Amino acid sequence: NFGHLLLGISAAREVSFSFDVGNGPVEIVVRSPNPLNDDQWHRVMAERNVKQASLQVDQLPLEVRKAPTEGHTRLELYSQLYVGAAGGQRGFLGCIRSLRMNGVTLDLEERAKVTPGVKPGCSGHCTSYGMYCANGGKCVEKYNGYSCDCSKTAYDGPFCIKDVGAFFEEGMWLRYNFHSPGTSMKDLVSRTLLSSADPEITAPDLNLNKEELSFSFSTTKSPCVLLYVSSYTPDFMAVLVKPTGSLQIRYNLGGTKEPYNIDIDHRNMANGQPHTVNVTRNGRDIILQASCLLDHYPPTSYSLPATSDIQFNSPKALFLGKVIEIGKIDQDIYKYNTPGFTGCLSRVQFNQIAPLKAALRPTNASSHVHIQGELVESNCGASPLTIPPMSAATDPWHLDSASADFPYNGQAIGDGVNRNSAIIGGVIAVVIFTILCTLVFLIRYMFRHKGTYHTNEAKGAESAESADAAIMNNDPNFTETIDESKKEWLI
Repeated sequence: NFGHLLLGISAAREVSFSFDVGNGPVEIVVRSPNPLNDDQWHRVMAERNVKQASLQVDQLPLEVRKAPTEGHTRLELYSQLYVGAAGGQRGFLGCIRSLRMNGVTLDLEERAKVTPGVKPGCSGHCTSYGMYCANGGKCVEKYNGYSCDCSKTAYDGPFCIKDVGAFFEEGMWLRYNFHSPGTSMKDLVSRTLLSSADPEITAPDLNLNKEELSFSFSTTKSPCVLLYVSSYTPDFMAVLVKPTGSLQIRYNLGGTKEPYNIDIDHRNMANGQPHTVNVTRNGRDIILQASCLLDHYPPTSYSLPATSDIQFNSPKALFLGKVIEIGKIDQDIYKYNTPGFTGCLSRVQFNQIAPLKAALRPTNASSHVHIQGELVESNCGASPLTIPPMSAATDPWHLDSASADFPYNGQAIGDGVNRNSAIIGGVIAVVIFTILCTLVFLIRYMFRHKGTYHTNEAKGAESAESADAAIMNNDPNFTETIDESKKEWLI
């Protein structure tokens, strides 16, 4: 009898185990509720004996198929064992480890060392190059390379380093609702747990024990409200520019008569230069860092008063540029709310929420955003580059897609910089060489045609009666020539 045995991934959510012992092909399939090509390890266990065959994937229910009561039971295999691909089938792309057959562990790493297209270690490209996915970007394994997932960040671009910002005209504002639009109050109140990994599901009965806020701004007008986080309770958080141009962080979490204020009086922040603000609160502890293009101040620690609550109760919405909220608003914020923020905001991120990016890019959170006025995308909040970037038409390393794949056998950013430097250096060398060649040609041309103008004018021409006389006076042979010419010959 001729039999076969095959274990593989038949679809993105399916693992199949098929065999034939001479009674016809038999297949067992396990279907997973989640995709199996998620770059995570999965455990597969397949077994066949004279009584039954079974297949299990991870912790999913075991699938069992009983063997027929009559017929062949012995599996006779006449070919070698193939791992990853065989017989023209589509090859496996990924990692396999801990392969055991009949209780024996097979040494895949040794075979990988002598097999083309297979490498030992299962380290993946992200192990070596994942560091280049900046600002919280997640490295994603790709065929023969990797890409950076920036969906959970306030940045864009292949390496998650491109600021996403917008210019706000006077009176314009943006609101990001933490709860999903169309959700009823009954549904919101029924939620009782806030996941720090997905703060978008914040509801009225949910509380925050910590926040991470970061953004950049530039403006020339003060006072104004940069950012405000409201709640279904009196709790709020605000970042303001005071009339003097200084920055203020304001917390009101309850338990105190007045909001807790952190004033930053380093310099005038309304000077048109880009400034960066980072605020991290964990319970009662607050770490603040504010910097600008010229000054980078170290992080400073603060603590909420002992009587203050440490929970931000029932967050509702995040406002940029202006606060349009129903209910009582702090008097200073209400005063700074007019006429509103005018300038640029960029890379705004509150926990894992990026409201500006949700407004300017089609993301899963775009439905949470409401805008009053025209939001114009701009990078004016980012620090200016010292060297202007090359245009897309002339930049050989220009990438059109934010999800572009990068080869694993080269430095992602280091090589890019070195190659660009080499290209620029080559262009400069060609220009210098062309200039030198032109100079050499001009110099040779000038020396060839430049010099004293020589004539064959005879000496004494100045005192002679005529030119013929001058020649006769200076050249004795000339007289002989004339005499010879005067002779007549008779033939």
